[in-house]
Amino acid sequence: MPREVMCEVNNCEYWGNGNLCIADSIYVVSHKGDTASRSEETDCKTFKPHDL
Repeated sequence: MPREVMCEVNNCEYWGNGNLCIADSIYVVSHKGDTASRSEETDCKTFKPHDL
């Protein structure tokens, strides 16, 4: 997997320095079944809140 996946959600368990995602894999889903036309129609299911 490319290692330059950007993420600005700094309370995610997989957020790394420089806004880089450090997850081993990323799972993205569409709000409309199996297709999407815009990024706003998707969600990152990899997100895991970081324990503060």
